[in-house]
Amino acid sequence: MDYYSSQITKLIEELSKLPGIGAKSAQRLAFHIINMPREQVDRLAQAMTEARNNIRYCKECYTLTDQERCPICSNPSRDHGVIMVVENPRDLAAYEKTGKYDGVYHVLHGAISPMLGIGPNDIKLKELMQRLQADIKEVIIATNSSLEGETTAMYISKLIKPTGIKVSRIASGVPVGGDLEYIDEVTLLRALEGRVEL
Repeated sequence: MDYYSSQITKLIEELSKLPGIGAKSAQRLAFHIINMPREQVDRLAQAMTEARNNIRYCKECYTLTDQERCPICSNPSRDHGVIMVVENPRDLAAYEKTGKYDGVYHVLHGAISPMLGIGPNDIKLKELMQRLQADIKEVIIATNSSLEGETTAMYISKLIKPTGIKVSRIASGVPVGGDLEYIDEVTLLRALEGRVEL
């Protein structure tokens, strides 16, 4: 039985499709949006529409950006000879918060997971190998310490080692099974500084 009008029910249903938003949170958000000033709702809707229409992959590192190249890749003071490989843009943001890494990134947009049917061709590995044609000194593999992250790290290591480029893996300090986006800056910094060559 519906307790609300079809418009409210529809809004609640759409909000509950967002990750981490259950039925009660969706209901709370729906009523908050309904009670917001109309201009604020219009700005929220416009920001969502513009982000969806204008955000694309950076042509170098494949993070999300609204420019051809993201601010990190277009920064000449970054060390473009060191590439840190991460699984997603949230992991990139987590490392940027440390303020201690001055290289560039490569975002895979996933990890190899045979159980989920995700193979090397389903993530941005070909693009990483193309980037290695330039003058690259080191590739730091900063995938998550999960089974999928470790599988991806070993696969990347085996691909890169024959090229003679130094390959390293972030040190433990990042707990096994932990996602980088939820780990504090000090732990991330220790993991980066204690990385080991593969």
